[in-house]
Amino acid sequence: MKKSKTYTLEAPDGGWGILVCIGMALPFTSALAALPSFGLVFGDFLKSIGAETSAMAIITSAFFSSMSFAGLFSGSLFQRFGMRQVGVTGGILYFVGTGLQLFATSTFHLLIAFSLIQGFAFGLMVPTCYTTFNHYFVKNRVMWMSFAQTLIGLGAMLYPIVMQKLMHWYGFRGCLLILTGLNAHAILGMLVMHPVEWHMRRVPIKEEEQELKELSDQPVKPAVVVRVQPETPLKVPKEEPNFHAGDPVSRRLSHAEEHMLRVHSSRASSITSLGNWSGPVVVSDASPQMMHSLQASRRQSMVVGGAAGAAGGSVAQDDAPKKGWVRTIVDFLDLTLLKKPIYVNIVLGITFALYSDITFFTMQPVYLFELGYSRPDTATIIAIGAAADLSSRIFLAITAVCIQVPSRYIYLAGAVLTVFARFVFNGITDFTGMAYITAVIGFLRTWLHVPLPLVFADYLSKERFATGYGLFMFTQGNAMFLIGPIVGIIRDKTKDYILVFHILNGFMILCAVPWVIEVLIVKFRRRSKIERNNVDHEEVVTQGRSAMIH
Repeated sequence: MKKSKTYTLEAPDGGWGILVCIGMALPFTSALAALPSFGLVFGDFLKSIGAETSAMAIITSAFFSSMSFAGLFSGSLFQRFGMRQVGVTGGILYFVGTGLQLFATSTFHLLIAFSLIQGFAFGLMVPTCYTTFNHYFVKNRVMWMSFAQTLIGLGAMLYPIVMQKLMHWYGFRGCLLILTGLNAHAILGMLVMHPVEWHMRRVPIKEEEQELKELSDQPVKPAVVVRVQPETPLKVPKEEPNFHAGDPVSRRLSHAEEHMLRVHSSRASSITSLGNWSGPVVVSDASPQMMHSLQASRRQSMVVGGAAGAAGGSVAQDDAPKKGWVRTIVDFLDLTLLKKPIYVNIVLGITFALYSDITFFTMQPVYLFELGYSRPDTATIIAIGAAADLSSRIFLAITAVCIQVPSRYIYLAGAVLTVFARFVFNGITDFTGMAYITAVIGFLRTWLHVPLPLVFADYLSKERFATGYGLFMFTQGNAMFLIGPIVGIIRDKTKDYILVFHILNGFMILCAVPWVIEVLIVKFRRRSKIERNNVDHEEVVTQGRSAMIH
């Protein structure tokens, strides 16, 4: 009889995912482009109420602090209410926060409307966008993330020019009224964040793959990637102990496992990133001894599992009360990630780099005003940096199709080159030189923003991405809240922007140097491990030959 055609469901990698990219661009343009233009829009208002640079630093830092608390609980909110519902709530709050700024008459009002409400709303939308994006795109993440970031860069390029025109035509309050309508599009952006299950692609399964799928229906524990002699025959030694020999289920499971290993050993070539792999890993070309230990451990676990199942109710009831409130919080927020040194290094590095980048571009307009630049010239400089940012995003999207570079290496290169560009910036005051160096820094800025979510997506599994990114948002937001006012006070006391820019460059160095050290340590350990494995392999071969001689 002819078998019915079966299908497997795969991520769209396009289709509705393109609308997800556009939906992600809407709130990100409103929020990320607003921060560099904050001094352009609110500068005169803050001066009129007697606020200084420290007030601007406190407002922007409180924005990120509020965003961080929302991001920390985003993973748990997704599980309880659904990702799309949380994102739409964030879009509505963001719109409301912009509307409340119309009635602001003091710094406190801006703290409530901009920092608290809009920051919290943006903190709900960021993990919604990035998690949905990771579900929709698997194969070409860098390319499609670059496409989304290109749209954001286009909005960021036009934003300061539009704000300057609106301020000129309609004044401060009229500009905020129109901005409220523009930010309402964040709700539309969250509405297109459909669950990926609605748009999965149906891909026909080949006959051989279908047979393999039928054999692998039984649960099998994930294995470990092992690379030994490929010519080693795949069979079980005769002295292997027999667990439950009379049980047909046990025998069927072992035959299925052996068949899967035979098929995969002929196909598997390499696994590029074992640390990023979240699915079952294949044992390729295993030795008889390895097959023996693997199958024995699996069968032992089956026996133990069966025994535990018989008394499972009582054991579960005994263990449940022992879970304390500390462990509950750890599991709820997935704080075990903080035990991973690489994750901690990623979080701290990106936190320092983002603080340095955002604060630099927030203070640049005010610095240009201090140098005597007019408002149109300042808006032009900001637009040039945004245009360079946009061109860099297009460049990154095109090169990602041809060259596959790890996202973290792109981020590291951006941090290192930005440090050198900032040193040059500190010595320039004329308009032409300022335009050129701002374009260079804007071009490199893309390398700090486009790969950011992909660095976490490459390191974390899909299941832990929302909580892992939420922990990062919490760390980053509170770090900005603590450091931001200090830097603002230093600026107000010293009246020296160059000193502040040097401090910000120091934070960028705190990202680059630890990452370079980590790369060197990992490469050294990997090389030592390979050399040690080669020595062990040669010893095994030598012992095998001597045993054959005797």
